[in-house]
Amino acid sequence: MVFKKTKIEGVWEIGLEPRVDERGFFVRNFAKEEFAKQGIRFDIVHINRSLNKAKGTTRGFHYQVAPKAEAKILQCLRGKFYDVVIDLRKNSPTYGKWTSVELVPQKNMILCPKGCANAIQVLENDSELQYFVDEYYSPEHERGIRFNDPYFKIDWPFKTATVISEKDANWPLTQKENLPVVEL
Repeated sequence: MVFKKTKIEGVWEIGLEPRVDERGFFVRNFAKEEFAKQGIRFDIVHINRSLNKAKGTTRGFHYQVAPKAEAKILQCLRGKFYDVVIDLRKNSPTYGKWTSVELVPQKNMILCPKGCANAIQVLENDSELQYFVDEYYSPEHERGIRFNDPYFKIDWPFKTATVISEKDANWPLTQKENLPVVEL
């Protein structure tokens, strides 16, 4: 695993190092000690998977607030994704800023830390995403931001989501005075 910092502290692009031979490939998706060497504590409590049938499908932005704030590692198993993370941590120097990574199989993953919101957009039909999560889902602590919120000026590959849940399409829009804050 190769850990690459992004422009937001605590958001890491994690390069995978597949070993390929005539049998196929082997790749390590998670090694607690590798994360610890980077100062990252991550205890997996559940692993989720989503199949996204149509390119342009958009999920998010999602996050949870304390005491159920969650960190996630997202990995593309098939197809291709555009992943965006927004920093909502109150005292962060990059509060309100965003970064993005294109996720492809056997190449990379992204770590979205507690206090940040995450969204994905599908770049190829029948794309599959796996999520490693360090906190249990808690509906009462769940929050969201509309993926195309003009406040953040995110440069999405698809300006209009081809498929989006009703909940994700109706998250409130952000203004400077109501910018979400996550206190950890």
